Amino acid sequence: MRILLSNDDGVYAPGLEVLAQAMAQDAEISVVAPDRNRSGASNSLTLDRPLEAHHHHNGFVGVNGTPTDCVHLGIGGIFSEPPELVVSGINTGANLGDDVIYSGTVAAAMEGRYLSLPPIAVSLAGSNPQHYETAAEIVRQLVLDIRKLVLAPRTVLNVNVPDLPLDEIKGIHVTRLGHRVLADKPVESIDPRGAKRYWIAGAGAAEDCGPGTDFFAVKSGYVSITALNIDMTQYAGMDNLSNWLEELV
Repeated sequence: MRILLSNDDGVYAPGLEVLAQAMAQDAEISVVAPDRNRSGASNSLTLDRPLEAHHHHNGFVGVNGTPTDCVHLGIGGIFSEPPELVVSGINTGANLGDDVIYSGTVAAAMEGRYLSLPPIAVSLAGSNPQHYETAAEIVRQLVLDIRKLVLAPRTVLNVNVPDLPLDEIKGIHVTRLGHRVLADKPVESIDPRGAKRYWIAGAGAAEDCGPGTDFFAVKSGYVSITALNIDMTQYAGMDNLSNWLEELV
């Protein structure tokens, strides 16, 4: 199997190195990632300038762009053969609930949605996670059997792993996305030259986080796997929308 690895934490991130070592046991891997941390870049593409790809001594390729840029290049031609699968991560910190809207980790995986196998985004929970090997081994086991998985086209697997030794992981739960409350207000500051600046505040606290959600699984010591659908159409609301429009005219 040919696997393309990427992330949003950057080409020097510890999670990427551990993931590459694990995937290389069973597959032919290529690695392309941003040249710096691009967390929160979501699905953005760089369209206002050309991109540069720097080949590192370990075979990784660093790109001065977004996670989506990286996978776009990785699939489209900087390597001799196209991949069959994209795996993105291992992200430092979880991507749970509404996080997937902003996550560059998830976005990198989404860019692999046209390939023959469902892409995987993997994140390790915690503010300063340590057990990257746990997440790497779990993803390795998933990938070994992924050809047997039947999903709708353009489905992405969002995997979140508790920051625990492998033998302390209780199991794997199939989950839905939970939800967070609204994030805090931006933090205003004054720079040394007197100009007003703003820091984007951290994510809101978990609100919809009961049994069945990704939040609950990870907090309880289980790996969470959520199938994400690229088609964001709200089919359940189409009739109500049609009725509302009919009343307008």
